[in-house]
Amino acid sequence: MSSQTDLAGLLVVSVEQAVAAPYAASRLADAGARVIKIERDEGDFARRYDRAVDGESAYFVWLNRGKESVVLDLKDAGDQAVLAAMVAKADVFIQNLAPGALKRIGFDMETLRRRHPRLITCSISGYGEEGPWQHLKAYDLLVQAESGLSEITGEGDSRARVGVSVCDIAAGMTAYQAILQALIGRSITGEGRHIAVSLYHALADWMNVPYLQYAYGGIYPPRSGLNHPTIAPYGAYPCADGKAILFSIQNEREWVSLCENVLADASVATDPRFDANVKRVANRADLDAIILAAFARHPREAVVEMLEKAKVAYGRVSSLDDLKVHPQNRYMEVETPAGRKRMLAPGALHDGAIPQFGPVPALGEHTAKVKAEFGG
Repeated sequence: MSSQTDLAGLLVVSVEQAVAAPYAASRLADAGARVIKIERDEGDFARRYDRAVDGESAYFVWLNRGKESVVLDLKDAGDQAVLAAMVAKADVFIQNLAPGALKRIGFDMETLRRRHPRLITCSISGYGEEGPWQHLKAYDLLVQAESGLSEITGEGDSRARVGVSVCDIAAGMTAYQAILQALIGRSITGEGRHIAVSLYHALADWMNVPYLQYAYGGIYPPRSGLNHPTIAPYGAYPCADGKAILFSIQNEREWVSLCENVLADASVATDPRFDANVKRVANRADLDAIILAAFARHPREAVVEMLEKAKVAYGRVSSLDDLKVHPQNRYMEVETPAGRKRMLAPGALHDGAIPQFGPVPALGEHTAKVKAEFGG
């Protein structure tokens, strides 16, 4: 059976916007579920984040393939009745509106679960459904700061944003895996459940290593840019052509091989400043000077060949031009309101096949059809 029919027959209704909930719902659609996306008259505001994809938003194209777009006014009694009819037939109901927005119109999760015991509900919020800050609005960059991620990201005195919406994506991934777990659980017990996911808690889980290092070991990780804070050498270095390469030494055998085959000076390996990782970290500036001088003699691809010979792990510091033509890329094509577009494929392959997913919907494309189906 194709991975794209794994969830065939399941109905997902998602009152969603931005990134986190659309991410979770898109992965359910990828697996074959029918996903009805509820939008306002003006549409999911992610439709207007940019117009990079021939007038369509890159965010929206990425996260909304294979869905049906239905415009409802959730303050209107008739449209509320349509939503209620959808939810009555749904297997999964997802929402990430502002805290309390659905409860004010009678669609709180507790009520829905009482009415529909097999329903799996999932609410995605900024800070969760308990605690003193549960009603705060939250966006990705705000949570990067609040969770401590920005404290350990950047270089020196400069904090930095992770370059993608990592808190939103973490929440979407967490919601997706929790929904799949709930579906498996329901197949055994016959009962649905409510899932609460927040941007803060999803990212806080990812922060456990620095949390544990600091809470138990008193270690406050420095902002290290493209260098590892506690292993050396493990970082990025420019080559003669101005292109950078990042490499990692994980043990003393690799360290000796690096000195012999890349730095071309075996004596560096036994230098008392560098003959153990803790010493290399303590004397990182002196070590970096040696590496920089060696790399400055060769273009990046020549350094790659030497690192290959030394059996040292490395990665090119890719520009977006490099990413566009990366030899390991897998691509898929998706129909959008702006035509067929090629994009990077999802990370998982099922039986070696690159999937072909459904189209990205225009705003309200399925409103009339779905309203007719559900009595609107």
